[in-house]
Amino acid sequence: MNHMTDINGHLRLCSTEQIKPGEMLGVELPGLPKLVVYRVADEFYCSQDLCTHGAASLSDEGDLDGYVIECTWHEGRFDIRDGKPCALPCTVPLRIFPVTIERGELFIDIE
Repeated sequence: MNHMTDINGHLRLCSTEQIKPGEMLGVELPGLPKLVVYRVADEFYCSQDLCTHGAASLSDEGDLDGYVIECTWHEGRFDIRDGKPCALPCTVPLRIFPVTIERGELFIDIE
């Protein structure tokens, strides 16, 4: 997949069509840890891919239910809107990247 930077300095993640509602997609960008993009209806969110508790890949091992991603290793859960843990054993928030949509493409700003 060709990831590019647009004129506003955003990094391209993927197209909106690559993720169906209720699903997620792991994305790798140069110089960043693996990310996961979530789609809830027509809303898109992005976080670090690794669970902060057990280092499991959320895109590979996670279960998305509404705005909550569950790490199936230890049943820890996070709110994908702000990264805050909402079930033990997870206590450290996920790093969240605000997503913007331009012409059907998803971008993040990593500042």
